[in-house]
Amino acid sequence: SLIRGEGLISSLEDIEKIVVGVSDTGTPITIHNVAQVRFAPRVRQGLATQDGKGEIVIGVAMLLMGENGRIVVDRVKVALQEIEKSLPAGVRIEPYYDRTDLVRRTIRTVIKNLVEGGLVVIAVLLLLLGSLRGGGIVAAAIPLSMLVAFTGMVQAGISGNLMSLGAIHFGLVVDGSVVMVENILRRLGQRKPTESAMEVVRQAGQEVARPVFFGVTIIALVYVPILMLQGTEGKMFRPMAITVLFALGASLVIALALMPVMSWLAFRKGVPQEHTGLMHRISAAYSPVLQGAMRFPLVTFGVAMVLFLASLTAIPFLGAEFIPQLDEGSIIVTTFRLPGTSLTDALRANGVVERVLLRFPEVTTVVTRTGSPEIAAEPMGIEENDSYVMLKPIAEWPSKRTKEELIAAMREALQKEAPGAFYSFTQPIQMLMQTLMEAGSRSDIVVKVYGEDLDVLNRKAAEIEGVLHTVRGATETRAERVAGLPYLRIHIRRDEIARHGLNASDVLDTVEAMGGKVVGQVIEGNKRFFLQVRFDSPDRATTEAINNIKVGNSEGQFTPLSQLADVVEEDGPLQVGREKGHRRITVQANVRGRDIAGFVADARQAIATRVNLPEGYWIEWGGQFQQLESARARLLVAVPVTLLVIFVLLYFNFNSVRPALLIFLNVPLAMTGGILALLARGMPFSISAGVGFIALFGVAVLNGVVLVTYISQLRQEGLPLEQAVTKGSTTRLRPVLITALVGSLGFVPMAISTAPGAEVQRPLATVVIGGLVTSTLLTLLVIPSIYRWFEKKREEVEL
Repeated sequence: SLIRGEGLISSLEDIEKIVVGVSDTGTPITIHNVAQVRFAPRVRQGLATQDGKGEIVIGVAMLLMGENGRIVVDRVKVALQEIEKSLPAGVRIEPYYDRTDLVRRTIRTVIKNLVEGGLVVIAVLLLLLGSLRGGGIVAAAIPLSMLVAFTGMVQAGISGNLMSLGAIHFGLVVDGSVVMVENILRRLGQRKPTESAMEVVRQAGQEVARPVFFGVTIIALVYVPILMLQGTEGKMFRPMAITVLFALGASLVIALALMPVMSWLAFRKGVPQEHTGLMHRISAAYSPVLQGAMRFPLVTFGVAMVLFLASLTAIPFLGAEFIPQLDEGSIIVTTFRLPGTSLTDALRANGVVERVLLRFPEVTTVVTRTGSPEIAAEPMGIEENDSYVMLKPIAEWPSKRTKEELIAAMREALQKEAPGAFYSFTQPIQMLMQTLMEAGSRSDIVVKVYGEDLDVLNRKAAEIEGVLHTVRGATETRAERVAGLPYLRIHIRRDEIARHGLNASDVLDTVEAMGGKVVGQVIEGNKRFFLQVRFDSPDRATTEAINNIKVGNSEGQFTPLSQLADVVEEDGPLQVGREKGHRRITVQANVRGRDIAGFVADARQAIATRVNLPEGYWIEWGGQFQQLESARARLLVAVPVTLLVIFVLLYFNFNSVRPALLIFLNVPLAMTGGILALLARGMPFSISAGVGFIALFGVAVLNGVVLVTYISQLRQEGLPLEQAVTKGSTTRLRPVLITALVGSLGFVPMAISTAPGAEVQRPLATVVIGGLVTSTLLTLLVIPSIYRWFEKKREEVEL
């Protein structure tokens, strides 16, 4: 109170001159006479060290919502160059983690896959259309559609990234143009000398305009369920769907308006032969197989259904996960030590961890963060440390081991050379995503135990941790620590403080000064420093020393703290977590070598069998599994509704239920190949694979619309049923094959890529490739057979 009353204090000298009393001789006593005055550093909430060489100062640039990470990081780099010019000699700024490195690697992967897929699409067009000009005209739809898509992305504020561009495939973009140009080429090849080329092109365009419109519209419509995703999955996948819709909308306009014009300009003086040698051979092989399938329609349909049912039996063996794990090219090792670990001990142990990790030749640097900074995006105690392990590019690794093998080796080395701590391995962005999805969690799976009694919660969490540790695939299993923090509790004896003429606040002020009591500020120019009163270390190092601390009253009498209060050492809670109005404790685990859904199913059964929860206590599952369940629940509602809308569109296209049902057969037929392809490659179902199924349904339905529309047209022209089905199937063989091949082969670069970012694209590409193989084969055989059988039965009934 004396210090507060002295007015402005601007230096240590001013503090030392403050009068605190008068001696027996009447001489003023200043702080300088009775105490040593110095600036003590403020208690640090977080520290950083690097490569086992000691402390460093780190800064984190935080991205504002809605900003572009790559652009902001580039601005930060420019600003750092300016800041570095004003630093003292010997002080330098070295970025240790740059998020744009991963961004650029994944964008390179996306561009590479798009370019390679585009080249495959163009090669298929040239090979099957048999015309360089025809292939070039169809290929022109690619840059024009992408131009519109990129323009739409700019206007919608969508950045180009792995997710927004990950599902773009040039095969989807050219499907409508393929059908249009192929039909124009076929009709021009059959043109009589007296017919006008422009009139033939117009008639050919009108002939397929309706199926192209409905087909591309249906492809666009199947992406609507993705727009209905919410939460994390919505943030990730909605930009992808919006980008695809921009591209498909442009491709539809191009197919209907531009392709006929360009075809007339290119082929008004003549066209190449109707079929290439390859198409002649394919057509020759297709005709007898088609005739055999049409003779035994029910057998053909039965084989297709058996394959579909067989694929459904494979679903339980697939497993499921939210999204495939992206290899970020770096690792975070989170170290958990005992509660109450001192800052000095934590820094010393961090040096050991950093030196152990640096011995691996794949590692370039290790930076460890201890505790929380002033702006705590990730609240952590002193006992928790994040070590950012920066790795060399895989091509530069001296050993041929995988990243999983490297992590296993690191874990073994740390447990051997730095025991006494728990180590969890993840990646920077992955860890941040998990923390945001499940507050405070840094693991794949989180088991949340709810109740009221902390002791019971702690005990049950320990039991669940033991059970999870036995489940196949579990690693780095850890129950949240909520107890074991040493406390020094001081209970004031009010009768004693009253007898000594003291107030409780007098004792509490003295107690607060053990850690540092702020009593003012020191101002030096524009700088402000907290002024703290704090006991020296020897006076607060032990319980005995604390008991001997003197508490003074207004008369200048001092009494030991032990006579005024009880000083007790005891263990207490480290933290108390609450959620949904109840206390909560979490048990976390990472999953390696198996799918998330399968792990949770086994873990649930094991916990239900071996852990008995008292009344009023219950369990919920979080982490990636919660995101998977949320996305799957929405898709289970949105996808059937969308399929129903597609069926309604098909009905209005044909004005009949039978053709609509017939084309709808392509949906299960397409699923067959997609499921079997995932099973063959050992991939679990994920939201990425779900997006692949959505794209697959659209292409499969388009092929069915093109085929059935032409057969129906031939029937309306008076052609007998047998001839109409045969001619319609063989005539539409080429466009169906082209759309299927550009769709499947164009995805091959994505399916086989191992570059950064390809992990998310591989399931999508695998589903589309496998599904188009089976749906195309069965479309060309099952639909004609069943169509002929339906119509024959209808004619018999009418007779």
